[in-house]
Amino acid sequence: MKEGDVVLTPVPQADGAIKNRPAIILRELPPYKDLLVCGVSTQLHQQVKDFDELISPTDADFSASSLKSESLIRLGFLAVLPRSKIIGSIGSISAERHKRLLRTLSDYLVK
Repeated sequence: MKEGDVVLTPVPQADGAIKNRPAIILRELPPYKDLLVCGVSTQLHQQVKDFDELISPTDADFSASSLKSESLIRLGFLAVLPRSKIIGSIGSISAERHKRLLRTLSDYLVK
């Protein structure tokens, strides 16, 4: 697994249930190589303008992501997970999209 991969991982839901959901690896963190991930959702109405990012079937990297439908990459839904919590990699986003996500998050954090 590497940065930019779309992975499956157990995610707690609002009702307390835990479901396997897609997430994107943003960064590997020192010293234990834990992973900073952001959630992916098909709940497009949750989009935060100029923060979250849509990935659509018309996007060049959509096929490589292995996502099933248009989805929202939620930079506001972050988690740090040990590698052991990742079920596996299902695809990846483009290097350009990965960099753009990191830039958006970084810009927000330094405001």
